[in-house]
Amino acid sequence: MRQWRTRNQRPLQTSLAFDFLRFLLIIGFIVLAAYLFIQMDVTHKLKEYQIADPELKLAASRYAADPLTGPDTAKLLRSGGWLELLDRDKNLVQVIGNKGDKADSYTEEQLYSLLENGPGQEYYYSLTRYADGEAAYWLMLKLPRNRIDITINSYPFLSTLNQPVTSYVLMGAIILLLLVVVYSYSVARRIRRPLRTIIEGLNEMIQGNYSTRIVVEAEEEFMQMGERFNYMADVIEKTTAAQRLAEESKQRMVMDLSHDLKTPITSIQGYAQALYEGRVGDPERQRKYLTYIYNKSSQVTRLIQNMVELLKTDSPDFLLRMGQHELGDFLREIIADTYGEIEQKQFRLQFQVPEHPVYARYDPELLARAVHNLISNALTYNPPGTQLRIELVPGKQQVAIEIADTGIGIAPELKATIFDPFVRGDEARTATGGTGLGLAIALKNIVRMGGTLELGGSSGEATVFTIIIPV
Repeated sequence: MRQWRTRNQRPLQTSLAFDFLRFLLIIGFIVLAAYLFIQMDVTHKLKEYQIADPELKLAASRYAADPLTGPDTAKLLRSGGWLELLDRDKNLVQVIGNKGDKADSYTEEQLYSLLENGPGQEYYYSLTRYADGEAAYWLMLKLPRNRIDITINSYPFLSTLNQPVTSYVLMGAIILLLLVVVYSYSVARRIRRPLRTIIEGLNEMIQGNYSTRIVVEAEEEFMQMGERFNYMADVIEKTTAAQRLAEESKQRMVMDLSHDLKTPITSIQGYAQALYEGRVGDPERQRKYLTYIYNKSSQVTRLIQNMVELLKTDSPDFLLRMGQHELGDFLREIIADTYGEIEQKQFRLQFQVPEHPVYARYDPELLARAVHNLISNALTYNPPGTQLRIELVPGKQQVAIEIADTGIGIAPELKATIFDPFVRGDEARTATGGTGLGLAIALKNIVRMGGTLELGGSSGEATVFTIIIPV
């Protein structure tokens, strides 16, 4: 049954309910023990109330059946008591036993006073009606007070206690207070132990120890807190590691950018200085220097533009213009724009697009940049005669655009970092290569649109880039 699960599996409410039931059982046991103790105390007190004959009846009504020869009468007489028979006017008619006083008549006020049996009276009195044939009498019992001990109290049970009532109340209050303290300590200890574990884990996290994990052995709620703490620690650790890598990547990017800018700018300065100082007199050589300066300045401009675009893709204010668009005509327009360059490079184009419309959700400008970049890379890094395949593969949930070539391929050691900034598919850090930012920008743009960009290959094609975007 669910309520009998181990403490580590029970809800906290169930555990506290069980604790409270145990507390009530202890209270009940103590109350029972106190009751038995008081009963023993009362019994001990009652032993002090012995009379000459324990079987002696103190009520006059017990003698009305046979006041002269009854067995109870004999016991009364042996104890020093006697019976008096009074007429209707309360005058003495007959005495049964040895009369110890001289009263021979009573008034109503006297009888009321005597029957109160106050502590100062010499005798104990009891009165009842008595009928002898048609005559009506009063039967009065008298017994010396030294033969009995009578306590007058509105609460007869309390009058038999051996100790004052306040003593019992005080003892009960002290015991109850101790039980409450013990119970509260037990409950607080049960709650404090898992909380201490969680607090220690939080302190470790505050100090930067994000690898901290805790094990909480307590009720279900505390175990859930422990699990959520560990999950939070996992997320923070991974986020911190990602931030650290991003910071390192940013620093590395700045260093790479500085290096890539420094080389062409130094060349530009050198050639410009030579022209400025007139050290180059040959017009052909001057034209060559100017062409070199122009190309290098274009490379710097292109590098800065790509860097700005890369940083823009990381900005939270980057605006996407997503929409449902047809992909077949979109790719045909891109091929038309680049077909002249493809022919100039003497590439063999294999273009495969379904005849029926294929729709997907994307930003046309970002997707066009990514496709242009992949085609440009294939044209830049591969020799003439390379076959370039561009194919659109439709699907139910997503659409794939494959851009593959049979060229020289990408070195295996570069495949793991090919999408990182400033990594080039030919020899890294070459003077004639691209900026090394194209694939990084393409990947970020595709991911922004909810898609993926993957690098693969096959025996027939050295390089296969696959863009996957949702329908």
